[in-house]
Amino acid sequence: MRSGWFSHYTEPMGSEVSTGSGRPARGRIERRQAILDGAFAVFTRHGYAQACVKEIAQEAGVAKPTVYSHLNDKESLYREAVEAAADRVGAQSLAVVEQLREAAADSDPRASLTAVAHGLLRAFSNEDARAVRQLACAQAAQFPDLAASVRERTALRVRSALADRLARLALAGRLRPCDPELAAEHFLSLLTGPLEYRPDAAPDTVADTAMDVFLRAYGR
Repeated sequence: MRSGWFSHYTEPMGSEVSTGSGRPARGRIERRQAILDGAFAVFTRHGYAQACVKEIAQEAGVAKPTVYSHLNDKESLYREAVEAAADRVGAQSLAVVEQLREAAADSDPRASLTAVAHGLLRAFSNEDARAVRQLACAQAAQFPDLAASVRERTALRVRSALADRLARLALAGRLRPCDPELAAEHFLSLLTGPLEYRPDAAPDTVADTAMDVFLRAYGR
């Protein structure tokens, strides 16, 4: 039996509870994703302590019993909502890195690397990315491993993909021979580091400057 934040309501497996909105019924997977997206939005607005299942249900466009049937408790909902958002944020950054796939064919990779730098900086600083970082750290005492999980789904995954692309550029002779993991760390640090000290810095200027420094170190 559920108590506290979740109550005794349940939803039969495979059923859909009408919200009275006239929207067509959604499958269970779609409903779960809508709940996670709605929970992320509500947790971002109000934080963990003030989040309300009624508002989450409204945000997701489902009935309250539907929320109860998909997740067992508030802790599970918070963790899964943040991790799902982290996956989404990470996927956006990976799509940007993928633009380097054809860069090995370029005689000068500066334009491709600079475009990726601009794209990554936009991905790192959008509202979802900022909210994921904030929520992962805000409840560190209650979710001590959540920040590490978010880092694995975002920064570490992006570093690995970027290292692979930089290694290919080095093999093609477009960059100097290097440790690709270290080069990827330098690339990303040059983008994110300045914003720690100058949050109001112009992103385009940060990206351009980062690539100037990176190519002085790794360019041919």
